[in-house]
Amino acid sequence: MVIALYTMNMAYGYFVESRSKRQVADLFAQYVPPELVKQMARDPARYTMEPKSAELTILFSDVRGFTSISESLDEKSLREYVNEYLTEMSAIIRGRHRGTLDKYIGDAIMAFWGAPMGDPQQARNAVLAALDMQKAVGPLNQRFTARGWPALRVGIGVNSGTVRVGDMGSKVRRAYTAMGDPVNAASRLEGLTKHYGVGILIGESTRRMVEDIAFREVDRVKVKGKDEAITVYEPLGLAAELDPATQEELRLWGQALRAYRSRNWDLAEVNLVNLQRLAPGRMLYAVYAEKVTRARSTPLTADWEAVTAFDEK
Repeated sequence: MVIALYTMNMAYGYFVESRSKRQVADLFAQYVPPELVKQMARDPARYTMEPKSAELTILFSDVRGFTSISESLDEKSLREYVNEYLTEMSAIIRGRHRGTLDKYIGDAIMAFWGAPMGDPQQARNAVLAALDMQKAVGPLNQRFTARGWPALRVGIGVNSGTVRVGDMGSKVRRAYTAMGDPVNAASRLEGLTKHYGVGILIGESTRRMVEDIAFREVDRVKVKGKDEAITVYEPLGLAAELDPATQEELRLWGQALRAYRSRNWDLAEVNLVNLQRLAPGRMLYAVYAEKVTRARSTPLTADWEAVTAFDEK
């Protein structure tokens, strides 16, 4: 009897544990990389889809001018176009930088880092993923143009903060996702990339969590639905790999930004002219040149702040 009870207990424990591991694998396989699923399966009791508060870093990406792209392709070509693009970007997020793929929204992608597994390097991994996604656009466009398809441009927004993450939705459909103000802000930052002519915009909460990546401060902004201004940045790459020309450009840009914020329009204008000579195609410098011109002709109040408010998403 003792031998039989021992055998039954061991068998029960084995099958229960195996079932728990399979459940974890089935739940999270569509969201996170396979290697993370394997790690989670070793201790399935720690990982559930129950909603909880957690600090995450969220990424949104979107294809610019997708409507005109879709109108120029037939149904079969458009399906292949979108599938190839989403596959490439998803491989970077999940495979290369261990992110959690939340959802596709047409041609847009939402992903996050920090759940279901904690990630002490979540902000860095998200920013590096955004940089690699932009790098992948060039080779992807070469393949597209070789097939007679239009080239694409991508905008990416990244932001960090405490959100609610877990299995959420309606009685009809549920999904493992994240919700909260930091998620909305990441989406707003993606939209603002068009205004400044940059490929990526990072929120200041994400910027504070990353030390070895070089950033260009872009502006102080108030996004739609928020009264508090935040500083937004453009990531340029690993600081140790920055070439001297880019370092000089960053130095001049810092001078131009300080001059603009201190209302020294002449100095700001001189620096912006020099910057436009260094990088004639950079839209950000043209945006600020227009800001300076507008500020010269507009009486400013004593409490004027160099903050740009946006009423659109």
